[in-house]
Amino acid sequence: MEIADRRPLTRLAADAWKLTAHVPRAVVGLAGPPGAGKSTLARALVAHIGEQAAYLPLDGFHLSNRQLERLGLTSRKGSEPSFDVRGYVALLRRVLTDTDADIYVPDYDRTIDEPVAARHLVPPGARLVVTEGNYLACDLPGWRDAYALMAECWYVEAPGDVRHTRLVERQLAGGRTEEAARDWVATNDDPNGELVEKSRERCHRLVSTVGADISPIGMDMSNGPQ
Repeated sequence: MEIADRRPLTRLAADAWKLTAHVPRAVVGLAGPPGAGKSTLARALVAHIGEQAAYLPLDGFHLSNRQLERLGLTSRKGSEPSFDVRGYVALLRRVLTDTDADIYVPDYDRTIDEPVAARHLVPPGARLVVTEGNYLACDLPGWRDAYALMAECWYVEAPGDVRHTRLVERQLAGGRTEEAARDWVATNDDPNGELVEKSRERCHRLVSTVGADISPIGMDMSNGPQ
């Protein structure tokens, strides 16, 4: 598991789809440090597979700013304790057992800097759910339960300098000054990434989005897995 997989998106999507072979619905997780490209890959996989796949981001389970303030976590937003991990696990369980109804999935809105309800949908016809987030493979309370519900969990990684550039740009886009953006990355994103890196060996494979083809071209699902 030492060489990151850079195979084309069509192969990654086919491998993910194989997880549904013997079950009504499967969940594949994408873990990895901040800025590794998890959400980009997750959305590309879902778009590539089409209507039989759905997206479930951990970021929808960010605690609200009000709750972060109550808990004294405002300066550590995005850290492991700043998520509702029990709520996330409950939704994963429902996704796997309630396959006959629409299931609404929250997301995080960077424009308002808050989680929002019901942005995404897992329809009854979705056989594969792609979930992504920093802590999915962490050997910690709550996260162990989430990990156990996934057919596989893949570790998405990127070089540190690439991640750092992405993270600073993310903070600049959110309205921070360059100094504040770099300080946030150093005091929050970097420590979060160090925690996540400890979960690397618990993942089933390594995937790199750097230099990989992740153009969302649809798969033909009419004959099953490709």
